[in-house]
Amino acid sequence: MRALLVVNPKATTTSARSRDVLVRALRSEVSLELEYTQRRGHAAELARQAVKEGMDVVVTLGGDGTINEVVNGLLTDGPSEAVPALAVVPGGSTNVFAGALGLPRDWAEGTSVILEALRERRTRTIGLGRANQRWFTFCAGMGFDAEVIRRVERARSQGRISTPALYLREALAQFATTRDRRHPPMTLHRPGAEPITGLAAIIVQNTSPWTYLGNRPINPSPGASFDLGLDAVAQRTLGISSTARTAFHLLSRTPPRGRRVVRLHDVDEFTLSSLLPQAYQLDGDYLGETDRIVFKSEPRALRVVC
Repeated sequence: MRALLVVNPKATTTSARSRDVLVRALRSEVSLELEYTQRRGHAAELARQAVKEGMDVVVTLGGDGTINEVVNGLLTDGPSEAVPALAVVPGGSTNVFAGALGLPRDWAEGTSVILEALRERRTRTIGLGRANQRWFTFCAGMGFDAEVIRRVERARSQGRISTPALYLREALAQFATTRDRRHPPMTLHRPGAEPITGLAAIIVQNTSPWTYLGNRPINPSPGASFDLGLDAVAQRTLGISSTARTAFHLLSRTPPRGRRVVRLHDVDEFTLSSLLPQAYQLDGDYLGETDRIVFKSEPRALRVVC
């Protein structure tokens, strides 16, 4: 079995020693090639090359952003039997995708599970989401949550450490600076249904949970699954009381509800449009601003080792 290990050397919870241990362990099971990412987008390039070279497995050591890049590289030409399976070893600060697959969030324990699965040739085929032409594995967002991620990434670039407290502070700061909260600009369109206007923020899930706050799973759509379509929760306004109520539901592990909340479950496709460009994120990475995203569920898109 031929495998490529893609390592993000800046991954939050790994060290040179842990990388060496992982490489030795993998080489006991597969013929291994090792590559380190050097810049944003490099992991996708490495994954595309792995497809061309007929690799059997691509293993990632990094966070959810590294995984997202690798998935987009693997599926550049769409799903097929020629696409290598994906194995993920947790190395980031959150590791939502690994947790959703049922893998331990500790890199050493995760490595043990992956090695056992490689020995047994054990894989699972999962569905993914698409936002326009880009794939995502577990979540996407447009509006408020993407703005928070933009703020967190800016803080991290200035040397701040990614912690739950940092996310909470940046969420409060974003709420305080959001203008015109009573006239949200987004509209949700579904085939055969009336448009839903006046949306301020939306969280899209391809699986559960949406994210973690420390070790606590945050789960707006607990019914989301790799084996179903997409789930979504949208908020109509960002008023103080409605936003506080939604935050309370999220922190208490209760799905947000109420007349200002719109919920979708197991849908194949929907479109978000906006009167003004909005921030958007995929798998926890801020990707810029746009005024239109077509979200689609793609069943049985990728084989994963787990």
